[in-house]
Amino acid sequence: MLEEEDYSPWTEVERVKDMDIPAFEAKLKELLDEISDVPNSQGKKLLLLTQKTKPISQKLNNTETIEESLEHLRLILKYLLFDVEATRRENSYLRKMLENQEG
Repeated sequence: MLEEEDYSPWTEVERVKDMDIPAFEAKLKELLDEISDVPNSQGKKLLLLTQKTKPISQKLNNTETIEESLEHLRLILKYLLFDVEATRRENSYLRKMLENQEG
């Protein structure tokens, strides 16, 4: 944990901005552990607030999985389009060869 004189909200914002899902979840767990040391009245409020972020974390994880799937589909489509174009060129070439043999 940062000492109070080292703490700046802007450094936290910068740290969180570049954080991936596993790092975010680890930071959240660390925060929950620290909150358990806070006096009861304040700790309960903080605990409720941090528990509200768990569904957000899960949604972010699902979003990341969806984005990865979309990227994979885009790549597959590129290969399929390449294959279709190559097949068209090959068919055109073979037709010309047949026309030359016939004529």
